[in-house]
Amino acid sequence: MGMTLTEKILSAHLVEGEMVKGTEIGIKIDQTLTQDATGTMAYLEFEAMGVPRVKTERSVAYIDHNTLQSGFENADDHRFIGSVAKKHGIYFSRPGNGICHQVHLERFGIPGKTLIGSDSHTPTGGGIGMIAIGAGGMDVAVAMGGGTYYITCPKLVKVNLTGKLQPWVAAKDVILEVLKRLSVKGGVGKVIEYCGEGVKTLSVPERATITNMGAELGATTSIFPSDEVTREFLKAQGREEVWTELKADDDAVYDETVDINLSELVPLAACPHSPDNVKSIEELAGQKIDQVCIGSCTNSSLLDMMKVAYILKGKTVHPDVSLAIAPGSKQVLNMLANNGALAIMIDAGARILESACGPCIGMGQSPNSKGISLRTFNRNFEGRSGTKDGQIYLVSPETAAISALTGVFTDPRTLGAAADITLPEKFTVNDNMIVPPVPAEEMDSVEVLRGPNIKPFPVSEPLAETIDAKVSLKVGDNITTDHIMPAGAKILPLRSNIPKISEYCFAVCDEKFHDRALEMGKSVIIGGSNYGQGSSREHAALAPLYLGVKAVITKSFARIHMANLINAGIVPLTFINEADYDRIDQTDEIKLENIGKQIASGNVIKATDVTKGFDFELNADFSHRQKEMLYAGGLLNYTKQNA
Repeated sequence: MGMTLTEKILSAHLVEGEMVKGTEIGIKIDQTLTQDATGTMAYLEFEAMGVPRVKTERSVAYIDHNTLQSGFENADDHRFIGSVAKKHGIYFSRPGNGICHQVHLERFGIPGKTLIGSDSHTPTGGGIGMIAIGAGGMDVAVAMGGGTYYITCPKLVKVNLTGKLQPWVAAKDVILEVLKRLSVKGGVGKVIEYCGEGVKTLSVPERATITNMGAELGATTSIFPSDEVTREFLKAQGREEVWTELKADDDAVYDETVDINLSELVPLAACPHSPDNVKSIEELAGQKIDQVCIGSCTNSSLLDMMKVAYILKGKTVHPDVSLAIAPGSKQVLNMLANNGALAIMIDAGARILESACGPCIGMGQSPNSKGISLRTFNRNFEGRSGTKDGQIYLVSPETAAISALTGVFTDPRTLGAAADITLPEKFTVNDNMIVPPVPAEEMDSVEVLRGPNIKPFPVSEPLAETIDAKVSLKVGDNITTDHIMPAGAKILPLRSNIPKISEYCFAVCDEKFHDRALEMGKSVIIGGSNYGQGSSREHAALAPLYLGVKAVITKSFARIHMANLINAGIVPLTFINEADYDRIDQTDEIKLENIGKQIASGNVIKATDVTKGFDFELNADFSHRQKEMLYAGGLLNYTKQNA
């Protein structure tokens, strides 16, 4: 029996366990990336491990999230990350060099390698045939120190692509179609592998758009084969020597198959407030819009930008629409400036933003109250834009550009014949905004620069014999990490200050949560299904840790957030009988007696609602390693104990 591409790469990197689906495996990590919103904490954790120099083949620290410097906090964090990078053997991508996933695809990604990043959209690297996985900052810190990264051996989904996209139908429409079919929970515990003749019709930037938004499926990662299209892209980047042909065997076996005929797809939009709430642009046509934002790690490539410029050329943005465009990297911005496309955008009335995450992470460009904003981004969770009642739609750059001109939802197929736009044979390469680490013999003389906003990592304690605490919060299904720990220009600068940022924990759901949790001293959170979907931000675990949360009990968890809770020493448990969720109310007292012994003895533990006087059962299906981490009080304590 043949092997899938995923199985080939994972097997080649297997350090612990066996390739048995559903069991825990440990893999060697070749590359890591961080960004500044998660990086400060990741590097504080790396420092705490006492490892002098990273042990990966390549680790890169990017500055792309907190680039709005309205106070000293962000600038101090950037300075700290730059000095840590220099001292510990990490490449440093300076502010303005671009969005981590776009730059990594251009300059560092290598087919067949493993990459983990402290950003949930790290699977972008799957566009060139990498196993690229989003992870918590602490997992990245451990990998930088040479440690093994652990995942559940995934099920494999084959997305069989046939046909070819019609004019003005985009790669964004492909992944929206997948989301429409599978939902935001459909990829949990799975890797999405794209195969079929249709793959050959998609460029690397288009493939990267699709793997990028695989994060919204809840998937471990997504991956395309490395073929001649990949080789041509890497050759144009001056990196052909890293190319390797990689593909699944013809007789490879998958757990599921999804067939998509590219020729039959139409322009789509994800409607508020979920990436899987998908409708066709035809259904939305004519509805007035207020804002358009083009960019993000999903759709900010040179190919995307050239299509936008083609649509805008000689025209003017509708007077009722604000159009903002953020090229994904300095390379893209340089090439747009040199070939005249940037002037076309400016002439049309677009507002040009720096090459950074910007509006996607709520860092500026919030729409007007109740405003309808079309965005080429990957997430449209409620409040993420910075406007609580903003109506955010996710669309392709083609749909975004034509709609910015008309002032209403407009099907780009009305443009007629397709634009003849291809990738260049050679990209403009200038890596002068990437600072390499100093030689090993100079490391000891490098001073790490810390600002007053950088606070120590919150202390976690070994697992208590019994958890007896009240429910500080009860929430419903599909709670995102944006609900738990919001982003935005006001809050992001506090990412290195857990005591301060915890004041905003769950503020989207309940503004009184912070004070209530502190008053309780220790507490339990009750949640619905797919709890913790979205960003990889470990702050969604660290802030509750600081506020005394000892356990989170839900119907189900998103993969990265569950791992982050265990890393922080918070016990994640799921209801065996989901009806028990309805029986528990906020402020009920929950007792988990002899929890350590119960976890050690099996996968089912008994709990008691002391307030209402009933017992219920919870699933505690942890690996041996995860149990040891919980006993120790989290990954940092566990790592120190086993150093």
